[in-house]
Amino acid sequence: MEPVAHPEIFPHIRIVMGTVVGLGITRLLMTFAGMVQHPDRPGRSYLHLLWMGSILLELILFWWWEFSLFQLANWTFGIAFFIITYAVTLFMMAALLCPDNISEYKGYEDFFLRRRPWFFGLLATTFVLDTVDTIIKGGTHLARFDLSYFIQVPVGLVLCVIAWRSSDRRVHLFVVGLHIVYQFYLIARFFNTTH
Repeated sequence: MEPVAHPEIFPHIRIVMGTVVGLGITRLLMTFAGMVQHPDRPGRSYLHLLWMGSILLELILFWWWEFSLFQLANWTFGIAFFIITYAVTLFMMAALLCPDNISEYKGYEDFFLRRRPWFFGLLATTFVLDTVDTIIKGGTHLARFDLSYFIQVPVGLVLCVIAWRSSDRRVHLFVVGLHIVYQFYLIARFFNTTH
């Protein structure tokens, strides 16, 4: 398909992307609301709650950063498909953290640790997708980042492999803690900047 240069393309794609991101956010918030509504129900864990918070933040950051695509002059179906695939990947991570039923598990942490290959496979995928996304946005967008952005991809991939292979709670607390620290670093660095 030929590239399309039309001012209405990005808002059209952003609606679909925003819907998928909104579904992920809804899934996380509904699970958290269920925990608040039923505080005596067993199965909660700090590890699970930290990952829920981190993925909620990841969905919000994705939604915010994707506004830079507004500057993209020419759109192809491939780019649109890529952006929606990226959003779906983030939604799948939220869905893995918020299963419909955990009755066959000891709780959310047990479910998370047993499903960790899927979760960390998807998280590793987001590091690759983010790199492609940054390239699509072009040199002006890429110039906003320092060396830490380029280091976070290989470090993130290595941490995903370690977390994928380990069921040690301490390893997972370290990985989620590092992920949240980096997210807040990005927020602090770009908080007062516009697209």
